Amino acid sequence: MLSISLEERLAYRGDFVLGTLLRFLPIVTQVFLWTAVFSATNRGDIAGYSRNDIVAYYLLTMVTRAFSSMPGLASGIARSVRDGSIKKYLVQPVDYISFLLAARVAHKLVYYAVAVLPFAAVFYACRGFFPPLPDAVTLAAFAVSLLLSFLLGFFMEATLGMLGFWMLEVSSIVFAYMLLQYLLSGHMFPLDMLADVATGIPGTSLADLVRWLPFEYTAYFPAAVWLGKIRGPDLGRALLIEAAWVVVMAAACRVAWLRGTRRYSGFGG
Repeated sequence: MLSISLEERLAYRGDFVLGTLLRFLPIVTQVFLWTAVFSATNRGDIAGYSRNDIVAYYLLTMVTRAFSSMPGLASGIARSVRDGSIKKYLVQPVDYISFLLAARVAHKLVYYAVAVLPFAAVFYACRGFFPPLPDAVTLAAFAVSLLLSFLLGFFMEATLGMLGFWMLEVSSIVFAYMLLQYLLSGHMFPLDMLADVATGIPGTSLADLVRWLPFEYTAYFPAAVWLGKIRGPDLGRALLIEAAWVVVMAAACRVAWLRGTRRYSGFGG
């Protein structure tokens, strides 16, 4: 399944390469945006982040999102349920969730084969924004957090797509999820900036509430690990929490698949 998915991804190489390269264009916008923000505030840092930290953080979240984002996964599952094409996975000796996971692994392998040089060029050009290279333990924790972010992103979106067994159309739910995930994952700004936002609950900020959710592990957490914002026992505890979220969402995805296929009727296709 992995081999077939790799061949499919390489069928339209030119389109894939162009789409990958165009994703790097917003970097220039972000550098100018945060430079303007810091110039307007006349402050050396915001929530513990200097301008250089913010730019480095944004570049690192691009790496994380390249692992955790699953474009078209949820909508593709729901569409297969709706048009009946999913029934072939019920009669063939192929586990649907494993097939989807292999396809996403293939997509990421091809993506990084294409994007590794642009990423290297961008990081080299922006090396002045980054602090010194982290120690070996931090680098290992960063690598583990990226792997877990991939699995978490996959199972979250796959579970969302399984709602197609109960609902005819899930596009609005997928859109709401993507919006919520973009805001609460830290992709737009570091979640530390929410620490001063009150919630009405004594002693609890909006950042505290957001950290009860799994979204931060798909963007904020790996970037914060690299920048040294999370260290020591807190780092180990956060990795365990991320791993626990992966297990929870994997179980939820499997339960949704088993329960959904029990009530599924194979019309169409």
